[in-house]
Amino acid sequence: MTTERVNPPDLSPPTGFSHAVVASGTRLVFLAGQTALDADGKVTGATLPEQFETALTNLLTALRAAGGAPADLARVTVYATDVAAYRTHAARLGRIWRHLAGRDYPAMAVVEVVRLWDERALVELDGFAVLP
Repeated sequence: MTTERVNPPDLSPPTGFSHAVVASGTRLVFLAGQTALDADGKVTGATLPEQFETALTNLLTALRAAGGAPADLARVTVYATDVAAYRTHAARLGRIWRHLAGRDYPAMAVVEVVRLWDERALVELDGFAVLP
């Protein structure tokens, strides 16, 4: 698979995301929304950064099981129950992302939602990847 991150100079410089990702490959992997669930199906972590780290780990675990790697991510959507809190923790969340997924950022969006499936969940990530 090849990916090209496109960040036009006419747009605000991206921080922690790419404005567009052009991907070519032969397999698409659609990743279901992942929250901070442990193997027993219980939400872990009391804070947004703790839950974000587990949710991202879960998303990457599913991706790797499908034969992909973080650099294969073309799109990720983050659903947060409190965007203001997400902004407050943005620097820490960025460090978590770089530690787990590197600096090949997918196209991303953060969307505030009233609540998630599990009432204790503060954040959920879904997305898709393009594999060779």
